[in-house]
Amino acid sequence: MTPLPDCFCPVDGTRVPAGSLAWCCPACRGPLDLDFAPTPAGLKSLTGRVNSLWRYTECLPLTAPTLSLGEGRTPLVPLRDHVSAKLDFLMPTLSFKDRGAVMLAELALRLGARQVLADSSGNAGTAIAAYCARAALPCTVYVPEGTSPKKLEQIGAHGARVRVVDGDREATAAAAREAADEEGVFYASHVFNPYFLAGTKTYVHELWEDLGGRLPEVLVVPVGNGTLLLGAALAVAELHSAGLIDRRPALYAVQAAAVAPLAEAWRAGADDLVGVTPAAPTFAEGIAIPRPPRARQILRAVRDSGGAFLTVTEDQIRHAQTDLASQGLYVESTGVACWAAVREGALGERSAVVPLCGAGVKTGLARRP
Repeated sequence: MTPLPDCFCPVDGTRVPAGSLAWCCPACRGPLDLDFAPTPAGLKSLTGRVNSLWRYTECLPLTAPTLSLGEGRTPLVPLRDHVSAKLDFLMPTLSFKDRGAVMLAELALRLGARQVLADSSGNAGTAIAAYCARAALPCTVYVPEGTSPKKLEQIGAHGARVRVVDGDREATAAAAREAADEEGVFYASHVFNPYFLAGTKTYVHELWEDLGGRLPEVLVVPVGNGTLLLGAALAVAELHSAGLIDRRPALYAVQAAAVAPLAEAWRAGADDLVGVTPAAPTFAEGIAIPRPPRARQILRAVRDSGGAFLTVTEDQIRHAQTDLASQGLYVESTGVACWAAVREGALGERSAVVPLCGAGVKTGLARRP
């Protein structure tokens, strides 16, 4: 097996050696990044490889997986005009979070963790629970009150212990992080652990391969904690540095208008969050994150790409969900946010891809209260 790379803090440079169960920077308690600069393989080199995200092995910090459920390689289908959708709800646990969850469970197994702990509004917890079940690792998932009953059922079905926190998504994360410092616990945080980003970046590697070695002019991505967007930015940088693309796509980040701290910071021209964004009810529960820990990185990635932030109303989310269903695609309410943002022509004539991140059976139809 390839040696694991070290981690480092992108804020103060503090290093965390490979093999550590540390889940954050010991100095500032912030998220970690990987000291890893891979070179992706060319198109011809991918021929005949395993038909999962593990085909991009040169770009992954883990090799020779033992837990794979065949995750990745989801279809790309046209919607209308110049916009296509990548059907990432067609994953083993029915959401894009499998891309990162398989990395975290594989890492936990290799580090000899005795217990895996995660916090989630649903999909990440489900994915972690499934891959921990595959690894025979005990798993506890902290979720906020009000999480979709179907998601809770799915987490429990995989054998994970569910801890419902009396509070919002932020309170849930705080409770999980307190428990994460116990000895022998692997905190499978899709926010703090950079191995999750190493998995989500395969979304863009797949797009690049399926589009014959190119990328669309715009990548539209839903953003709460920003794991898919930051993974996409990593992949774009890898492909560009290797000379495999000559133009970087613009990253357009989508938030629900009800909870849009990053969009507010963007409009203010800030490099970090401004003020305090209260938690508010929204159909897009999966991206309703008032204080994303990687806010500075997200804002910088969008700015450096020449992209922007878009927000969508609850009515736009509802209409986008029924519109996709009328096209044969039943997607959860969070997962339709990107289509809600661009379906009426916000990008003009530019080519774009939107991810459909979770299956509709997880939440049902968004309905007026």
